[in-house]
Parts: sequence; structure tokens; C-alpha cells
Amino acid sequence: MAQPRGQQYGKSGGRSSKGPSKGRAGRGGFRRRERSEMGMRFRRKVCRFCEDKSEALDYKDLRRLERLVSERGKILSRRLTGTCARHQRMVQRAVKRARYMALLPYMKK
Repeated sequence: MAQPRGQQYGKSGGRSSKGPSKGRAGRGGFRRRERSEMGMRFRRKVCRFCEDKSEALDYKDLRRLERLVSERGKILSRRLTGTCARHQRMVQRAVKRARYMALLPYMKK
């Protein structure tokens, strides 16, 4: 008996024999539990600049700025530092000014 043209024995047109793909949802072993189910609660980070009621962030205040920059010289995100959007914009401006004035490095090796 002759094989149909274009189809070889044991192959199903390039698809696996396991059925339709489920995407990312079908993979994984255990179901993710909510934090409250596991007994863990996260503490919301509070903006340290709002706590101090500081109006301006100065580019010459290197002690504060170095805490907001990673060890590689990148500005840390709001999610990591807990600063609000308004103060994060001020941090960004101050870090960029301090870099321009050569008070902070652009990149650390």
C-alpha cells in the first residue's frame, strides 16, 4: 500500500501527538495561592520623602541619592524604593543633574 504524498509514516504534520497546545496556563505543577491563604501579608512601602515632608530634593545631597541608585549606577524603580510618583520624578531629575555635575557616576563597573 502506498503512502499518501507529503505525509510520512509516524509523523503527524509537524504537530505533537499530545493534543492541542494549552499555552502557558496548562504548564506548571501547583496552583498559586493567595498571600492571605499562606498567612503572609505584605507591608505597603511609604514614600520616605512624603514622611519627611520635604519639598525639594537637592542634587548635592549625595547620601540620599546613593540609596536610590543601584550598585551598577541605575536609578531604582518606585516599586523597589517605595517613593511616590511625584518624588520619583524629583529623584530622577536630581540623579541626572548629579551625574552631569560628576558627583555621581553614570555607571559603576
